[in-house]
Amino acid sequence: MNPEQPGAPESPEGEEQGRPIGRRVLLGTLGLGALGVVTAPTLQRGLESFLAGASDKDPTGLTGLLPNGGGFRYYSVTSSVPRKSATDYRLTVDGLVDRPGSYTLSDLRSLPQTRLVRDVQCVTGWRVPGTPFEGVRLSRLLDAAGVRPGAGAVRFTCFDGAYSESLTLDQARRSDVLVALRMKDQDLGHAHGGPVRLYVAPMYFYKSAKWLSGITVTRDVRPGYWEERGYDVNAWVGRSNGRDDDPTS
Repeated sequence: MNPEQPGAPESPEGEEQGRPIGRRVLLGTLGLGALGVVTAPTLQRGLESFLAGASDKDPTGLTGLLPNGGGFRYYSVTSSVPRKSATDYRLTVDGLVDRPGSYTLSDLRSLPQTRLVRDVQCVTGWRVPGTPFEGVRLSRLLDAAGVRPGAGAVRFTCFDGAYSESLTLDQARRSDVLVALRMKDQDLGHAHGGPVRLYVAPMYFYKSAKWLSGITVTRDVRPGYWEERGYDVNAWVGRSNGRDDDPTS
């Protein structure tokens, strides 16, 4: 979600990487990681923010292996991801629809928002319990676009230029599938796929595409980035990918 350190597996729910961090920064990060295990939630949240920023400058992926308050890992399938601000972000909706359109970040924020609190489960095994996400139900955007007869799926593309995902139309219309603008009661930061990402609550986290830029209604499901590399297209937590994790919803 890419260059990784030699011999290390790719991670489907990764965050962006950039230039290497120095030895002094890495040692400081390790020390802060140890503190985060035993200190208050406020310090843990600060540590998570620090690690997210450090990962922007760490193509080795080492920061993704460090302990942190949020429990997330930071990787990407590309060497860098452009940043989008409120002024230049656009989300397009097109394909088999009657009313193709484009949304600014302000447009999305003006729509009714839904808040969900679920565990986040990565197919590689890590889990972050009770994570709040807020955003616009995907079904609302599909209804506004007017899905045409014969459509059966939705494809998602991302402004990293590489990642993609798909859902069936029935899956996309679920009430627990969001075009998310906030996570953990904060606006989505760049490392977590901001300013806008997909959030598919009952599926493994690789389905929740980061840096979302396009929603295209199609006739059939097209395998996404990780499905092309062997992961299940239908990624229900605990019922796919050979795993028996507890459901997230």
